[in-house]
Amino acid sequence: MANGKPGRPSKYSRELADAICLRLSNGETLTSICSEQGMPHVSTVIKWALDEKSEFYQQYSRAREIGYLKMADELLDVADDGRNDWMIRKTKSGDEFEIVNKEAVDRSKLRVDTRKWLLSKALPKVYGDKIEATHEAGDSFRKLWEALGSGALDGLKTGGKAK
Repeated sequence: MANGKPGRPSKYSRELADAICLRLSNGETLTSICSEQGMPHVSTVIKWALDEKSEFYQQYSRAREIGYLKMADELLDVADDGRNDWMIRKTKSGDEFEIVNKEAVDRSKLRVDTRKWLLSKALPKVYGDKIEATHEAGDSFRKLWEALGSGALDGLKTGGKAK
């Protein structure tokens, strides 16, 4: 309530921008940041970020990039964390045995896959699928090329009819 009006702040300030960008660079989502009291609405921050002439534009873009790179670092932590992968069960006789906790394993897989997908879209040059373009000339193209090179088609005029 800096201006005496109730509600979220909508005026840009350097301090607010720094706080938002620091949290973004630590991997927090804009939605979670803006859901807290004292923070502007998501749409307000997006409006600030879309203005290429503002000081916030570059700061926001860099904070997002750093946040995504942090997320990439965390992929290994998520994939390597096996603390909940096994559960102990007891038989009716009281014997204990371990079984795979499929729900925890599936959840970890979902967390990894979601982050990989997001990174491939947010930072495609770094984490996107590499598309290798190759082209091989087919037989018909090769024959045409050879005919052009040998002069066999020199007698044709426009429209495909011979002179």
